[in-house]
Amino acid sequence: MANQLSLTFSLTIVLLSFLHLLTTSESAAAAVTTTSFIRTSCRATTYPSVCVQSLYTHAAAIKKSPKQLVTTALSVSVEKAQSTKTFVSMLTRFRGLKPREYAAIKDCLEEVSDSVDRLSKSVKELKKLGPARGPEFVWHMSNLQTWVSAALTDDSTCMDGFSGRAMNGRIKSSIRARMTHVAQVTSNALALCNRFAGKY
Repeated sequence: MANQLSLTFSLTIVLLSFLHLLTTSESAAAAVTTTSFIRTSCRATTYPSVCVQSLYTHAAAIKKSPKQLVTTALSVSVEKAQSTKTFVSMLTRFRGLKPREYAAIKDCLEEVSDSVDRLSKSVKELKKLGPARGPEFVWHMSNLQTWVSAALTDDSTCMDGFSGRAMNGRIKSSIRARMTHVAQVTSNALALCNRFAGKY
């Protein structure tokens, strides 16, 4: 009786281990497929490595959905633009700013705020898309592409205020680093939007 119980217990352990291994293998295969989908999609962007890096952690939500890929890329852009807006807003309260620096920071804050607004509207517009491609789809995608393009212009305009050697320094460097990253993820989001619009 004891031997029979021991055998049953051992078989149960083996079976559970096999099922766990099978589930793990399926999950791993799904993760590889999703990562492959993200990498392939990111080839259409100007900054593919930034694209993969920013979307990789959202692979479980993206799966192999082109629409979810674009939604996530836009959401990442909103998040980066929002954190940059917060950072630039903090800089306006910095003591010892030169008048020209303060003016450039204030202008940049306005541009980044516009960028956040336009990117947020783009995410909402994407959610309005139905499954069928028709005049309504084209209308919403056109709005979305216009807003994301305008957000990219906002990012560029922010940096224009810091042009010239007289503006060189830590403030310019820190804003440039953040704005460059925002511009890159936004550019990638636009490329994925354009790919989605052309393919679906």
